[in-house]
Amino acid sequence: MSNNGHSHITVAMIVSRIRVEEKLLLAALEAAGATVQLVNDDELVLPVEPTSPPTPLLRGKGGNTPPFPQREGGSGGLGAADVVLERSVSAARGIYALRILAAAGVPTVNSYRTAATCWDKLLTSAALAEAGIPQPRTRVAFTPESALQAIEELGYPVVLKPLVGSWGRLLARINDRDAAEAILEHKEVLGNYLHSIFYIQEYIRKPGRDIRAFVVGDETIAAIYRDSSHWITNTARGGQASNCPVTPALDDLCRRAAAAVGGGVLAIDVLEDPDRGFLVNEVNHTMEFRNSIHTTGVDIPAQVAEYVLRTAYCVSHRGTAPSAASGMQYAVRSMQYAIRSTAPEATS
Repeated sequence: MSNNGHSHITVAMIVSRIRVEEKLLLAALEAAGATVQLVNDDELVLPVEPTSPPTPLLRGKGGNTPPFPQREGGSGGLGAADVVLERSVSAARGIYALRILAAAGVPTVNSYRTAATCWDKLLTSAALAEAGIPQPRTRVAFTPESALQAIEELGYPVVLKPLVGSWGRLLARINDRDAAEAILEHKEVLGNYLHSIFYIQEYIRKPGRDIRAFVVGDETIAAIYRDSSHWITNTARGGQASNCPVTPALDDLCRRAAAAVGGGVLAIDVLEDPDRGFLVNEVNHTMEFRNSIHTTGVDIPAQVAEYVLRTAYCVSHRGTAPSAASGMQYAVRSMQYAIRSTAPEATS
């Protein structure tokens, strides 16, 4: 923390552009006493070499310059960055940056394992299935013919999703065989390679809404309902947010789902099935939350900032995952800093 006698925590935030969420996170991190370095992923260059840590480079004015300059007293030998918060809009850029940083032992939020699982819906579903997490029935096929067979096995309607994507884009509810044949052909001919991997889910007749729950570390900190007359309820597509109580059942499911994909800072999308109850639909590793702070009354960016700083502190001091228990000493230090920061300065 700055000017308080404690070791100074510096957070490097990898961004594509500064959205509302990044502004809120920047303010929360600085309010917690951290120094934040914004790194534009357009300019980031990471060497794929056996260095520890790697020297990230920026292509900019004056040639290549390191965005994390070496400083004295840096914890864990990480130069000026004690932890990296990945907030790229591009999932691919974020994944590849996290992979290189992970190889060098640089603490990141989220971890490469978590991000690599969550960015691909099939890998997410496989991790949830392995952990016994309830989810919609899902099939994967590799040709239009086998995909059609899988669709008819599940029964109409079904939902066809791209393996990689967000904001409810390129989803298709398929109601009959004619629509199935047309959409499968279009995906095969017009899409890229990933569109020829057919990810098919049963259609859940939800009650005009779904649930998005926010998990930070080992706690479900808040949840919202997303209501819409349309079957796609994402707030990016016009869904209306309202507060959803975090019941013990919802909390347990979301924490288990988060653990199944590697843990961290995650948004868990949950469907309410009339017969089976809660089903985990997706897990998002670079979550948006601008519509959920006022709705839930929870300071989500402050909770994320605390987790990021706890990650830096726990890894550098204990080499452990940043659970609430392992972060207790960090919390005490933060409280001491807050008291000292608000105390009147002594005068001579």
